[in-house]
Amino acid sequence: QVQLVESGGGLVKPGGSLRLSCAASRNIFSIDAMGWYRQAPGKQRELVAAITNDGSTNYADSVKGGFTISRDNAKNTVYLQMNSLKPEDTAVYYCNARLHRGITEYIYWGQGTQVTVSS
Repeated sequence: QVQLVESGGGLVKPGGSLRLSCAASRNIFSIDAMGWYRQAPGKQRELVAAITNDGSTNYADSVKGGFTISRDNAKNTVYLQMNSLKPEDTAVYYCNARLHRGITEYIYWGQGTQVTVSS
């Protein structure tokens, strides 16, 4: 199993920046993909960004150009750099890990970290 611990959330003013961190309990090389999802009140959980173990990335259209996902294999950590934050970015952000072993897919979630963008 994989435990994921997010950190870095908080309150930020519009136009500000935050960097979220997700530390995994095992080497992320063994994890096929990691990503960040977010869920705002009244909305479904949505993919923000994802990165595979070979470095390929995907982003939601709404965050392209503003958010960047990256990884540090030595620290077993994935980051989400969020720039030019807007109030609509307010949500609980969750770290996600996916592993494929044979015909089985394993999915793990962190506890979430709150990001609030408000003046």
